[in-house]
Amino acid sequence: MSYTAFLKSLSTAFGIGLLGVPLLIYGVRSFQRPPQTNLERSLFQGVAYKREYRPVPRPLMLHIVTIDLNAPGIRVLVTPGTPASDQRETNARTPSEFLNEFNLQLAINANFFYPFREKTPWDYYPHSGDRVNAVGQAISNQLPYSSPQSSFPALCFSDRPLAQIGVGGTCPDGTAQAVAGSSLLVSQGKPVPIPKGAADSNGLYSRTGVGLDQQGKKIWIVAIDDKQPFYSEGVTLEELAGIFVSLGVYNALNLDGGGSTTLAISTSTGPQLLNAPIHTKVPMRERPVANHLGFYALPAERGK
Repeated sequence: MSYTAFLKSLSTAFGIGLLGVPLLIYGVRSFQRPPQTNLERSLFQGVAYKREYRPVPRPLMLHIVTIDLNAPGIRVLVTPGTPASDQRETNARTPSEFLNEFNLQLAINANFFYPFREKTPWDYYPHSGDRVNAVGQAISNQLPYSSPQSSFPALCFSDRPLAQIGVGGTCPDGTAQAVAGSSLLVSQGKPVPIPKGAADSNGLYSRTGVGLDQQGKKIWIVAIDDKQPFYSEGVTLEELAGIFVSLGVYNALNLDGGGSTTLAISTSTGPQLLNAPIHTKVPMRERPVANHLGFYALPAERGK
C-alpha cells in the first residue's frame, strides 16, 4: 500500500470512528434509562411513586408521583429569583442541581422560559449558571420575581401548604410559592378543550403536568418521556389531560415539557432521575431550566 493510500485509509477510519462516537454515547446512555417495567413504591412520608409502561397507542413511560401536602415534613420550594440589571430573573440549573443546592427530596422542572437554543450536544443555551427568564407567575418564599400572564395559569401554594390553580395567571395574596404553565388540562374533574393552535398541543412530546384534588391537599405529578423510539415516544396535551382524568384529579396544569421534563429525587448516594430526560438528543442528560418545583419530605417509614 502506498503512503498516500495509507493516509486515505487512516483518514477514512478516523472519520468512521468520529461518526460512531455519538452512537456509542447514545447506546451507553440508553442502558441507564429506567427499565420498561411497572413499579410502585413509597419515596418519602406522604410521597408515593408509580412507574407505568404502556405499549399502546405507542411506547410510553409514565412516572406518577402523589404527594399528601398534609403529611408530616412536607414543604414546598420554588427556585428563588435573582433579578438583576441584566433583565434576567434566575440562574439556570438542572433539577438535580436545584435538588442538591437546597437539600430537597424531590424536584421537577417548572415554567416555560427564554432565551433557549438547542442545536447540538455542545451548542445550546442555557448552560447551568446562564441567566434566563421564566414565563408567567413565579414566586419563591413569598417573593415574586416573574410577572403573571393571563394565558399562563399559575400553580399557587400557601404556607400551610395548600395548592390551587389561578386560571387567570395570578395567585392570591399571601401565596408563598408559585409556578406557571401553558394550559389548564382539567377543570372540576373534566378535560379542558385545548385551544386550536396551542403550542405543541398536537405533537408527541415529553410532558410535565401537575394535578390537584378539590381541597388542594393532594398533588399528582405526571412526567412522560419522548423522542426515544421503542422506549417512550411522548403524548399530546389532550392525551395528558386524559391521563389526569383517569387519576381522578380535580384540576390539572401543563408545565414546561420536551427536553425540560425531569423528575429527580434525593438518595443516600445523591440525586437519582426517575424518568429519562433527553436534552440535546442525549438520553439521561438533564436540561438546565429557569426554575423548578421542589418538595421537602421526611424519610419513608420502614416497611412501606
